[in-house]
Amino acid sequence: MEKIKVELGENSYDIFIGENLFEEVAKFIDTSNFSKKVLIVTDEHIFNIYGETLRKIFCRYESNFEIEIIPPGETSKNLENAEKLYTCAIESQLDRKSVIVAIGGGVVGDLAGFVAATYLRGVNFIQVPTTLLAQVDSSVGGKTAVNHKLGKNLIGAFYQPKAVFIDVTTLKSLPAREVKAGLGEIVKYGVISDADFFCYLEKNIEGILGGNVEVLKRIIKRSCEIKAEVVSHDEKESGLRRILNFGHTIAHAVEEETAYQKYCHGEAVAIGMIGAALISQKLGYVEAAKVTRLKNLIESFGMYTHCENCGVEGIYKALFRDKKTIGGKINWVLMKDFGDVEITDKVPEKIVKETLKEIIKGG
Repeated sequence: MEKIKVELGENSYDIFIGENLFEEVAKFIDTSNFSKKVLIVTDEHIFNIYGETLRKIFCRYESNFEIEIIPPGETSKNLENAEKLYTCAIESQLDRKSVIVAIGGGVVGDLAGFVAATYLRGVNFIQVPTTLLAQVDSSVGGKTAVNHKLGKNLIGAFYQPKAVFIDVTTLKSLPAREVKAGLGEIVKYGVISDADFFCYLEKNIEGILGGNVEVLKRIIKRSCEIKAEVVSHDEKESGLRRILNFGHTIAHAVEEETAYQKYCHGEAVAIGMIGAALISQKLGYVEAAKVTRLKNLIESFGMYTHCENCGVEGIYKALFRDKKTIGGKINWVLMKDFGDVEITDKVPEKIVKETLKEIIKGG
């Protein structure tokens, strides 16, 4: 296994990257200072594929485990499902040394992590992300949350896991659309931190889309390294960590405007990155040629660069419900070059609305 350390003092933990890691998860729990009560949270899709395997593996150890299954999809990330998990935890008599294990995509990880952060004021938590998007983004950094009907991830906590296990073999079960969704976040890392990594992505499009395991390991590892470094310097998003939001301000607004039904998160991030890059170009931060290069890579991966069934005013209003908005001012992450971004709250309304019109298909 490859191993990356997230340095956060007493909250430090390791990210393990390899193949067929469910056994390693069970061993880690068995050899750690946890109680034997384990709650595994997953969704229907993952349980149908791996449920029997998980039961067989965990039955070989002394843990007293329960598996709780939630419906797949963003709409499951709510307080109602959190309450169901609390009830399961209470009925299973989980104590403060128990562990909650999230096995699934970002929805499962965010929801289970929020419950782990708040049940008994915090119990042990392990992330086992099974989607490319979750492997390179939501499983690393300790953000946990549920959605409110008025906005995404508005109710949550920073809560670091005890470990993250990234099993690249789980990617084989993903439909092509889910793989492409993860690539949105991966491209982001090349823009915000590593120009050489962006070049590597450009040169390895065929291997990435073809599921080359070694190429996938490399891009997952580099993405996690970048995020781990950023999080280690700014755990709770007071400064540097905001650069991870490149493309996300518009992305969250697009998701909200389309009721979380049309675009998955990574697809919306791809659209949002184009929007952020266009704003950067209009303000003179970056040359048009580099915006075109970003657009070309996103299109080469088969991702969206425009959104449909959206209105400029609807998206614009949703921008102000973003968590990065402070005092009525939006904190934009803008592109200066590959590997270089800047945060500013000085983007004129006219520029934003012009850009939104450009990224709305038919707008």
